[in-house]
Amino acid sequence: MARSGQKLQIFALGGLGEIGKNMYVVRYGDDIVVIDAGLKFPEDEMLGVDVVIPDISYLVENRDKVRGIVLTHGHEDHIGAVPYVLRQLNVPVFGTRLTLGLVGIKLKEAGLASQARLQPVTTESVVRLGSILVTFFRVNHSIPDAVGVALTTPEGVVVHTGDFKFDQTPVDGLHADYQKMADLGRSGVLALLSDSTNAERPGYTGSERRVGENLKRIFKQTRSRIIVATFASNVNRIQQIFSAAELTGRKVAIVGRSMVNVVGIARELGYLKLDEARLIEPEEATKLPPEQVVVLSTGSQGEPLSALARMARGAHKTLSILPGDVVILSATPIPGNERFVARVIDALFRLGAEVIYGPASETGVHVSGHGSQEELKLMLNLIRPKYFIPIHGEYRMQRRHALLAEEVGIPKNHIFVLDLGDVVEIQNGVARLGPRVNAGQVLIDGLGVGDVGNIVLRDRKLLSQDGILVVVVTLSKQKGTILSGPDIISRGFVYVRESEPLMEEATRIVTNTLNRLMTENVSDWSSLKNNVKDALSRFLYEQTRRRPMILPIIMEV
Repeated sequence: MARSGQKLQIFALGGLGEIGKNMYVVRYGDDIVVIDAGLKFPEDEMLGVDVVIPDISYLVENRDKVRGIVLTHGHEDHIGAVPYVLRQLNVPVFGTRLTLGLVGIKLKEAGLASQARLQPVTTESVVRLGSILVTFFRVNHSIPDAVGVALTTPEGVVVHTGDFKFDQTPVDGLHADYQKMADLGRSGVLALLSDSTNAERPGYTGSERRVGENLKRIFKQTRSRIIVATFASNVNRIQQIFSAAELTGRKVAIVGRSMVNVVGIARELGYLKLDEARLIEPEEATKLPPEQVVVLSTGSQGEPLSALARMARGAHKTLSILPGDVVILSATPIPGNERFVARVIDALFRLGAEVIYGPASETGVHVSGHGSQEELKLMLNLIRPKYFIPIHGEYRMQRRHALLAEEVGIPKNHIFVLDLGDVVEIQNGVARLGPRVNAGQVLIDGLGVGDVGNIVLRDRKLLSQDGILVVVVTLSKQKGTILSGPDIISRGFVYVRESEPLMEEATRIVTNTLNRLMTENVSDWSSLKNNVKDALSRFLYEQTRRRPMILPIIMEV
């Protein structure tokens, strides 16, 4: 029963309107439950940035109220930020065995494994986190052990689907918990947060089992070496690659650090089954006849440092692409990665490989792990929520999901399409938008967390576009004259030996500017530097139509 004056709050610190960094918060009174803690990889303009995580300043400010983190599945965009969060919030983390196994790898790399409180759950588990009771139900996705989450609060039940589809023939034989979802719907659900990734796709998403059948067909027809690139976390796909290799008498070599890690933990926990004798080292793969080898590789997204990309440009330490190799890209490009994937495919063709890629309808070697429109409607009809919040995917996908919800009978004023930081408040069964919370993204560069912001990115962009000029000059403090310099150093702007007249004129302009300022008794460094930058910037733009970063270094002796 709801407590007098208490409100249920639902909002996202990451994930709404932006693919790849999911973090949702359900708060009732003094109890906060966090669902997922994902990261995303940087966009093109985020020069030098390694990864992007949600801004958790709200959670840090309310650290005494955070009861735990509940994970829906083991994909990077749902667990990747866990080490960064646990550095600031030492709270328990709940997830299924495979999910926590993958989290454990990350925590070990981050040196946090000994202090983390990982709590394994199953679809039968009941977890009490303050006034919130958490239960779980199985969903189908492109990774085993994926679950949806039901949070029973004094105000009502909130259901978070996680990433899902309805696969009628799942590879592991474990179907979605239709009965539990229907039971939740019959009991009454206050709010549903549901995956919108494929809300623009009509119909149903194909079964993963069909991919396995097509892979077996390709393996049987191929007499040369096969290289398969897929997401390392797609354990069901990897199992089907193993099965196809076993059926055709091929041995499997695994390349790529993330692939080795995921296969290792999935086999250790029993989610992957393969005859030990079929696994070989990459070095051994080069010595066997091509028709006896399958290489399982990272790089389905064209990542420059991935194993497949290195093979494509002849930079892999062990394996090279040979004419006649069959390369299967068992994935579709994530939005924004199309250019990288196309570049790798071109390079593979140049080396004489046959490349199988493209939409599943053409090649049959990939299906999505997310439900299409009819499956999203089915979820809505099973759960039958009073209020609906579309989550995940881009903003346009959430808008399309909202229209689907209207089609199945949810009133338009009961649907909330939110931006990061928007808060839905529910009190006495009535939902409305409440005050916003601080939310956004934090950029990770090396060991730095949040020390790269818009100004640093702007400077990096300028450096990448027009380069830098460093102006070094030494002044006499007593006489107010130039003792040495100006020396101008160019990096990424012009090649000095071929631009001597330009550099000589630039030196003259700096000298004249400094002499003028010193005769006017201007001696503070800030004024000297700003005047040099302004004069030199105007001249260089007039001559080259470029705006290099200008960095004056003025020393006084």
